[in-house]
Amino acid sequence: MKQPNLVYVFADQLRSDVLGYAGDLKAHTPNIDRFASQSMDFKNAVTVYPVCAPHRASLFTGKYPSSTGMVINEIRSMPDPDAIGHVLTNNGFQTGYIGKWHLYNQSVDHSDMTSHYVPPGPYRLGFDGYWASYGFNHMYKQGFYFKDDFVRHDIEGYEPDTQTDLAVDYLESVDREKPFAMFLSYGTPHDPWTSDNAPDDFADMYRDVQFDDPPNFTGEASADVFWNEQFSKEWVKENWIPQRNSFKQVYYSMVANLDANFGRLMAALERLGLSDDTIVVFTSDHGEMWGAHERIAKKIFYDEAARVPFLMRWPSHIEEASQTDVCLNTPDIMPTLLDLLQLPIPASVEGQSVKQQILGEAGPEPEAAFLQGLGHTYQWADGDEWRALRDKQYTYARLIDGKEFLYDHQNDPYQMKNLAADSAFTGLMEKYRSMLSDKMAKLNDEIHPCTWYNGRWVVDRVIVRSATRELI
Repeated sequence: MKQPNLVYVFADQLRSDVLGYAGDLKAHTPNIDRFASQSMDFKNAVTVYPVCAPHRASLFTGKYPSSTGMVINEIRSMPDPDAIGHVLTNNGFQTGYIGKWHLYNQSVDHSDMTSHYVPPGPYRLGFDGYWASYGFNHMYKQGFYFKDDFVRHDIEGYEPDTQTDLAVDYLESVDREKPFAMFLSYGTPHDPWTSDNAPDDFADMYRDVQFDDPPNFTGEASADVFWNEQFSKEWVKENWIPQRNSFKQVYYSMVANLDANFGRLMAALERLGLSDDTIVVFTSDHGEMWGAHERIAKKIFYDEAARVPFLMRWPSHIEEASQTDVCLNTPDIMPTLLDLLQLPIPASVEGQSVKQQILGEAGPEPEAAFLQGLGHTYQWADGDEWRALRDKQYTYARLIDGKEFLYDHQNDPYQMKNLAADSAFTGLMEKYRSMLSDKMAKLNDEIHPCTWYNGRWVVDRVIVRSATRELI
């Protein structure tokens, strides 16, 4: 069988339920919905750690955050000779990477261009072909990217539009005699959700739309979620919560723009005659809490943050409009893709291929997804460390202080009833405690306060070691 190509498209902070095919009647996503009708929908796909850089490090290495050492954002990853880019390049694939990278940062100052420019070499994790990327930017009318030298290319117009142009140009330029793999990393619909950051062509679509709050929204803010004066409990109640509807208007307009660009990309594949021979994935790095459980942003095990859309299309190989309930986790993506591309899976990969389930065959699959929360988004601050398991029916989580949670997300989709102390679930709690301990022991994963890693695993915001690796 001829090796297929790969197009991997992932958004930033796109929830799994804000798309038309997922049942959101206010979403304007006709292109993604059409793609879903041609694809397999992974109903239980989650992110291993609902924070941008930790997800990306796991995506490209097939390892858990405790093994990559990517405990927060804005730190520099370790090179990894087994990363997916290396496997692709070493096996004759043309590679292309476009958009947000977020694995070379060494500063929380986003105006520092040295964190945005990733020089050719080991820190690109094997993506040695076409490169048009940057470290971190979410001001979408002030976009930019770097190629192979330290020359900033400023974007005119809305950033995702230009990134799609670059992706189409790449598809038009590939050598048809060799397989290719292109990763397109959009920044939207990540905040800020202000009117000046909305896509002009789509902002009017949601200007007067009102959004309902979910049952697990109380209008309060948890004191356990925030780490500095700017994002205090009082600030959220006085500023964020009153603006949540206008924020959602911008968010949904960003999603609509994302959909239009994804449609352009799929049309280019079709026009170029590449659709039949190309595996296409559409997904996200994590979700957004939107005030559910008195939380905003991400970095928590609740479904609003941890679940992600994950659609995969491969004509004549993957059944159209199909679904799978396999527990797909971020470290499973790399081995699954390599398996489908008929490429070797490095022995260091910690995830599990689910190729058989995708192709409609019987075979072993993960019993549950193991999730890790190692701390903050970008600051060295303690207070949000946890580990969790999510299987097809239940989510079990344990905080660093020992507090436990158990939710039946099948029958309690908003995860409002904590069953951990219910005597009827004693046996199930013992099972999950054992599973969690076994998984952590296998990975040499010990739960620590976030600040513990600073100076031990991370020196001057550069990762030098992890639970399983040490930079030599």
